[in-house]
Amino acid sequence: MNTNSNIVERLATLVGAADLLTDPSDMEPFLVDWRQRLRGNARCVVLPRSTEQVSAVVAACAEAGVPIVPQGGNTGLCGGATPGAGDLPVVVGLRRMNRIRAIDRENNTITVEAGCILKQVQDAAAEADRLFPLSLGAEGSCQIGGNLSTNAGGVHVLRYGNTRELTLGLEVVLPDGRIWNGLRGLRKDNTGYDLKQLFVGAEGTLGIITAAVLKLFPVPQATVTGWVGVESPAAAVRLLDSMQASLGPRLVAFELMADLPLQMALAHSDGAQPPLASAHPWHVLVELADSGDEDDLQELVLDVLEAASEAGGVADAALAQNIEQSREFWHLRETIPEGQTRTGYSIKHDISVPISRIPEFLDRGAQALAKAIPGIRIVPFGHLGDGNLHYNVTRPVEMTDGDFAAKTPDVNRIVHELVHEFHGSISAEHGLGQVKRDEAARYKSQVELDLMRAVKRAFDPAGIMNPGKILAGT
Repeated sequence: MNTNSNIVERLATLVGAADLLTDPSDMEPFLVDWRQRLRGNARCVVLPRSTEQVSAVVAACAEAGVPIVPQGGNTGLCGGATPGAGDLPVVVGLRRMNRIRAIDRENNTITVEAGCILKQVQDAAAEADRLFPLSLGAEGSCQIGGNLSTNAGGVHVLRYGNTRELTLGLEVVLPDGRIWNGLRGLRKDNTGYDLKQLFVGAEGTLGIITAAVLKLFPVPQATVTGWVGVESPAAAVRLLDSMQASLGPRLVAFELMADLPLQMALAHSDGAQPPLASAHPWHVLVELADSGDEDDLQELVLDVLEAASEAGGVADAALAQNIEQSREFWHLRETIPEGQTRTGYSIKHDISVPISRIPEFLDRGAQALAKAIPGIRIVPFGHLGDGNLHYNVTRPVEMTDGDFAAKTPDVNRIVHELVHEFHGSISAEHGLGQVKRDEAARYKSQVELDLMRAVKRAFDPAGIMNPGKILAGT
């Protein structure tokens, strides 16, 4: 029988010395979160190359009673893939399981291993003349396993849905080492509990996702990207309603940002120019796609924008004239987090509320925070089309980073209490990890917590899978 003390030697025999890291300098990148704010420890890092190796590793750890932390690209923002305090876990990194197993063009599916980089999956789909629509800022480094484990969202949720909606089947190594092969490319399968959905968004607390069957779509033949200056969030909501009514599923993305985050992005983007000639208090970035002619799509978009302008609230707009300009528009949107980071210490929130209530939420949130911390800089931006905002705040100009960081609990309480009042969520697409674990428990009902704990106990009675994440005390 394996013991806790010889587990490292046992794992070396299962994966080989080259795929087992024990040197502190080699393990360091696996022990620190992407934002460099959390750090844990581990007895070793295992880098398996197959599902069978993952199964053997998990079975050995289960027998020895050693906790496991699954890790993908380590780009998460809530510490879900970072080891926490407590017993030294084994980190299981999936980066070497990065094969595209199959593409079925006629079934519009792609089967991939969990260690595939998101951009790799997008490119493989494109080579088959198909679209994999999941798109987010970290797509060049995040891995599909992490996207699945956090139910990643991104900019195209409005049309294509979250990762959950893009998933048809999974392969999962369970906490006892058994392999569940649910790699079915079916859109209809009404034969009992939909087990795969328990693992999507579970952040590795119920098992390790090793492969997935994902939905593909025909590649749009026409794409239109536009930048719109609006007077207020309420005007943006009205514009969203008009576009959805007139353009339907052609509307792929609808991003809202205040002028401050745009200015932060411009200040830290070499050579970047404002998309519009004059200043506006709020901005909307839209993208539309269709199977028809691009000129016809542009005309449809212009008609909607003209009608919105006549109705009031839409001040100016520009449509990208080529792919380069479209990329420039999106680059500004994607540079906001970096620009904010360079401006000063920031406290970040990933929240969602009903779309209809976003204007009121933004107004009341700004008032409450300004009263609590005079001079605080509110930096709201995000996916208005699905009700998800990155409601970030940056320190006042005269305040030190340290002093502002110390106010994190107060700021979080103001924002999260307001989100709760609006029947929203304090984590729309980033997950809970260890950063939001206790906050989520504050706002979930006891019934919800009891059900979640029951699921955890059923799958992982020994509590070895990613302990301390999502649920306190697990």
